[in-house]
Order: sequence, then structure tokens, then C-alpha cells
Amino acid sequence: MSQHHRLLAAAVAAIALAVTTVQAADNYPTRAIQLVIPFAAGGPTDIVGRIMGAKMGEILGQTFIVEDRSGAGGNIGADFVAKATPDGYTLLFATVSTNAINPGLYKHMPYDAVKDFTAVARVGVTPTLLMVNPSIPATDVKSLVTLLKANPGKYDYGSSGVGSILHLCGEEFKAMVGVDIVHVPYKGSAPMDTDLMGGQISMAFDATPTALPLSMSGKVHALGAGMLKRLPAMPDLPTLDEQGLKGYECYTWNSILAPAGTPKPIVDKLNAAANKALADPAVTDALKKAGVDPTPGSTPATTADFVKTELAKWAPIIKASGAQVE
Repeated sequence: MSQHHRLLAAAVAAIALAVTTVQAADNYPTRAIQLVIPFAAGGPTDIVGRIMGAKMGEILGQTFIVEDRSGAGGNIGADFVAKATPDGYTLLFATVSTNAINPGLYKHMPYDAVKDFTAVARVGVTPTLLMVNPSIPATDVKSLVTLLKANPGKYDYGSSGVGSILHLCGEEFKAMVGVDIVHVPYKGSAPMDTDLMGGQISMAFDATPTALPLSMSGKVHALGAGMLKRLPAMPDLPTLDEQGLKGYECYTWNSILAPAGTPKPIVDKLNAAANKALADPAVTDALKKAGVDPTPGSTPATTADFVKTELAKWAPIIKASGAQVE
């Protein structure tokens, strides 16, 4: 085959691929979409993901199948999506852990938090609450710190896993107040909260979708909010910042990401569906009742920039903490 014919054949193949891609995007979605939650079922990420998945599925006319793939601080689920076919049928419900904290925490990352994903849309920011078992004789952060300092090594705190945002919340708290408390990691918030209610652990930080119902039911006692502003859902609860931990802020967030190389028309369709879902009063009410601050109106570009900003923000914090996971 001559050089001319080879170039012509390559051009024809490229055009055919482009046409096929456009046709696939025009028809998308033609089957169910897998939304991977990188943490345990029943946890805050799972709750928010199911709210969004149900509405986006309704908007796009296809079911969103929520699949919980927990482990390694969210890395197992995120890595699964990073290596999935970039056709829009496998998405990650990303968190601050999977795409901002873990790259600075884990010595060996199975994926690149930026290069291996295509940003789709932001969903919301989720504060954390500091909670204690009702048997703990503390009514606020000051009395809790006094108790912990008087009993070094006696009390413990749970997290949703080594290296998770809830682990870092606890470590940041320890460092700021100078107390000795033992870290007890779990495979997600749900089993952690079960043990917190049962008294197997003394205290924990948890994200509001699971923390608020437990606190409001009286099954645990919330001592403070981990944001600089009070939670609209619990306006009478002071922040940790107000209670002496100046500048304390520990939160998570959710964004929808697709594997790198996902066609732009498909990404744009998903972005439009996510923003339409976040414009629905029923969805925003459900998120706000769960303590989540919705972030509507994002574009794939602004979502990508947000992830990069968060990655840069947490890197020095993790380095200063000295925390590292093999």
C-alpha cells in the first residue's frame, strides 16, 4: 500500500471513529449506569450518592445502579473506575479522600487522582460533627478535652478507615488540643457509628448525613461542628472553632468523575443531568436535611479545577501531620 493510500485509510478510520463516538453520545445512555461509591453502604457518601443517582437516572431515563466498593480509604472503588471503559457507564462518586487526601497519604497509589479521571460535576460539601457516646461525661469540647487530658490513652476515637478524612479529623483534633487518644479504624462510617452507639468506642468525627440523625435521636451526643460556620440543620450547635480550636475545619465533598478519555458529549450530558438534579427542590431539601451544602452550577472544567485546588490544599496538611499509609 502506498503512503497516500495509508494516509487515506487512516483518515477514513478516524472519521468513522468520530462518527461512531458522536452517534454513541447522541444515543447515550442506552443502558444502566454504574455509580461507584468508594465507601461502605449506609455511610454518608452512600446516602448522598443514592439521592443523586436516583434523580439523575430519572432525568436520563436509565437506572443508576449504586455499587459500594469500599476499602483502602476509598482507593479500591476509585481505582476500579479509573480503569473502567471510558464510555460513561461507570462513574465515581468521588470524595475529598479519594481525590485530594489519599495521593499525599498513601505511599503507593494505584491511580492518578487527576490524570486518570474526567471531571463531570460537583455535588456538595459535607461538614463533620464531633460526637461522643452518651456515657462520656462531657457536654462540650472544653469538658471533653479536660477529660481526655486527665486520662491519657484511656479513650479512643473511630474513623471510616486509615487515611480517611474522618481519621484526619481526629488527628487534627489531637494535634490542636494535645491529647492522647487511640485511633480505631473501621471499613466505613456505618460500622463505626454502630460501635459508637454501643459504647465500643468513645468518640468519633462523622459526616453529617449519618451524624445528624444519630445526634438528633439522642443515640450519640454532638459536641461541635467541624466547619467555620454553624450548620443550618443544627444552628444551636457551636463549631469547634467557636469552642477554642481556632481555624479547625474538617469536611468532605462529593463530585462525580468518569474515567479519563470519556467523550465530551457524554460528559456534558452527565453534567447537565447533575445540575438539573441539584436544581430540583426535593433533591436540595434532602441534601440540606442531611447537612450537605449543595454546589449546583458546576461545569466539567470548574469541577476539575476544584479537585486540583483541594489536592494542593491538603498536601501540606498531610505532610505536616506525618501520616502515611503503605
